Amino acid sequence: MASVAETIRRHQGEIIRLWSEQAARAASARGLDAPEFKNIMPVYLASLAEEEGAPDGPAHARQAHVETHVAARLRQGFNVAEVIEEFAILGRCIASMWANASPEAYPSALDVERLFTELHAASTAVSELFSRHLLEDEQTEKRYLRLLQKVASEALVGRDAASLHDHLKDVLELIIEAMSAQSGAVLLYEAEGEQLVTAAAAGLASEQLEHYATSINPASFPGRVAAGGEETSSVLDTETTSLEVSPTLRQNGLRSLLGVRLPSHRALVGIMYVGLAEVREFTAREKARLLSLGQQLSVHMDNAKLYANLREKIEALQAERALREHFVSVLAHDLRGPLSAAKSGAQLLMRHPERLDQRRDLALRIDRNIERTDQMVRDLLDANRIQAGQRLPLRLDTCDLGGVAQEVVEDLIALHGERFMLHAEERVRGVWSAEELHRALWNLGSNAIKYGSATEPITFTVTRTGDTAQASVHNRGPVIALTDQEQIFKPFTRTQSAQEGTSKGWGLGLTLVWGCAQAHGGSVTVQSDAATGTTFTLTLPLDARPYQPREP
Repeated sequence: MASVAETIRRHQGEIIRLWSEQAARAASARGLDAPEFKNIMPVYLASLAEEEGAPDGPAHARQAHVETHVAARLRQGFNVAEVIEEFAILGRCIASMWANASPEAYPSALDVERLFTELHAASTAVSELFSRHLLEDEQTEKRYLRLLQKVASEALVGRDAASLHDHLKDVLELIIEAMSAQSGAVLLYEAEGEQLVTAAAAGLASEQLEHYATSINPASFPGRVAAGGEETSSVLDTETTSLEVSPTLRQNGLRSLLGVRLPSHRALVGIMYVGLAEVREFTAREKARLLSLGQQLSVHMDNAKLYANLREKIEALQAERALREHFVSVLAHDLRGPLSAAKSGAQLLMRHPERLDQRRDLALRIDRNIERTDQMVRDLLDANRIQAGQRLPLRLDTCDLGGVAQEVVEDLIALHGERFMLHAEERVRGVWSAEELHRALWNLGSNAIKYGSATEPITFTVTRTGDTAQASVHNRGPVIALTDQEQIFKPFTRTQSAQEGTSKGWGLGLTLVWGCAQAHGGSVTVQSDAATGTTFTLTLPLDARPYQPREP
C-alpha cells in the first residue's frame, strides 16, 4: 500500500502539470506567466510529502507557504474563492494519481483523510488571511503606494531633478515608515562585475551602508534576496546568521532583515531590504506589503529609465532639427553665390550675343560657378551615402600621394597665400582614387584655415611606413575637445568652438575625409592638444583594390 507522501513524491511533476491546466482557467490567472502563476505551489506540494517532526517542521512550513501564496494572489487580484479553489484542485489532482490504480495501491483511508484535512485547513487559512489582509492592509497600503507614486512622479517631471540616489533615498524613507523599520537600502545589479552595489540607503547607518557592495552569491543576504523570486527573504538575527551581511548592520544594532527582489520576475535589476532594531519574525502582512512596495518601486525605476531614454531621444531630435535648419541656411547661402554669378554672366551674354567671342571670360566664370555648385551637391549626396552606411565609389588608378598633396597645397596657396608647407617623401605611390584623396586633403586644409590659428603655418606631411602610406595636416590654434573628437567625423557635426565662431560650414568636410579613408580600407585619426596643436592623419593601404565591394 502506497502512502500519500510516496504518491506525491513519485508524481510531483504530473500533479503540478494537471493543477496548472485546471487552475489556470480562473479569470484572475489570465496574463500571468508560468512562474507567477505557480508561485510557491510546487514547494507547498513537496511539503505535503514531508514527514512530521518538530513543531517548526512541515506543518509550520506549510502555513508559511500558504501565507506567501495568499500574499501573492492578493497582489495579483485573485478573489478568495479562486484561491480556495486552487487548493481544492490540488487535492483532486493528487487523488487522481491513484484513481486508476489497483485497490492494493490505494493509500489508507486515514492517510487520505489526513491529506484532505490539511487541504481544508489551508482553505480555512486562506479565508482568514484574505479577511485580515483586506481589513488591515488595504487603506494603509494604498496610502503609502500613493505617496510613493507622488515621489516618483515629481522625480520624473523636474528637469533639474536630483540624482537617482536622491530619488531612491526619498522612496526608501517612505518604505521604512510604511514597514515600521529603522533602516533600508536599495542595491542595484552590475552585470559586468556580477555584484550588487548600494545605490541608496536611509535610516540608521545610511552613510556607511551606501559604501557596501557584494556578489550575487546566495551565500550573502543580498544574493539570497536576488535569487528569491516571488517570495521575500529574511534574516532573523544578523548576529547569528550564517549568511554574509554588511558588518555595518551589526555595528549599528540592526538585527532582523527582510528583502525583496526587484523585480520579482524578469531580469534582475536589484534588491531592496529593510532592517529592524529588534529580533523577530516578519508577519505575512509585512512580507506582502514589502513585496507590493517593491513592485511599485520596480515600476518607478522602469518608468524613470523609459523617461530618460525618451528625453534623450527628444533632445537628439531637437538637436537634429536645429542642425538641419542651420544646414539648410548655410546651404542656401553657399549655393546662392555661384548660382547668382552664373546667372548674371548668362544674362549678360544673352543681352549681347554678338560679343560672345570677346567675353569668353564670362563663359569661363559661368563654368567655374556651375562646377562649384555641382561639387557642393556631390558633397551632400556623398555625405548622405556615408550616413546611410554605404561606401564611396572610387575610380582607382596608380597615383603619387605626394603629388596629390602638392596640387592641394598649390590650390590653397592661390586662395589663401603662402601659409602652407609640404614635407613629402619621394614616390609614395599606391593604387588609390586621386580625386577622392584631393577632396579629403583639401577639406583638411580648408578646416585648418577656418578653425586654426590665423598666423601660424599649416603643414602637410606625406610618408610611407611598411605597407601603408600616411598623409597628415597639422595646424596650431584652438584645441578640439575630447568629447568633440569622438563625434567630429559624423555627418553635419561641428565642434563647439566651430559653432561659437564666425566661420560657417556644413559639417560635412570631415565626414567626407572619413568616407574616403573607409572606402580605401584605411582610417583617419585626430590628435589635438595645446602643446602640439591639431593633427589629422589619413592612413591608407598601398593598394585599395582588395577593399572594394565585389561586383554583383
